Amino acid sequence: MPDALAIGVEKLTPTLASEGNKIPLPPVKGLTPNAGKFVRNVLNSLEDSKAENIVSIDLRGKTSIADMMIVATGRASTHVGAIAEQIAKVCKDMGLPAPRIEGMPHCDWVLVDAGDIIIHVFRAEVRQFYNLEKMWGGDRPDELRAG
Repeated sequence: MPDALAIGVEKLTPTLASEGNKIPLPPVKGLTPNAGKFVRNVLNSLEDSKAENIVSIDLRGKTSIADMMIVATGRASTHVGAIAEQIAKVCKDMGLPAPRIEGMPHCDWVLVDAGDIIIHVFRAEVRQFYNLEKMWGGDRPDELRAG
């Protein structure tokens, strides 16, 4: 699958440090310009925001709604909202269109739709209830835990 590694002329092999281990993330390909750089910036923003249990799920071939899903947990509603705002800032800083953001009034579950990349930020108990990782590919050998 060599063409799956290509994103335009750029190759994506971002990693996140997790307890001393570096885990490569799957490549991202789609309509979002500089998708690889965008994913790296989002993952860095999540780490900087102290998001917990960061997971990326490659959706290519599973659905047409997006190419990548990133799921993360915030410690409280205010933390979840702040994380989502940081992701919106990443979009703005990269010159991307403003993402659609759903769930900000309550901040139990905030969805940031950045086109080919969807980011879900949950409070822990809400994330456990919906269990998106299991629905979209958790526990599959080809999916990688990013944080």
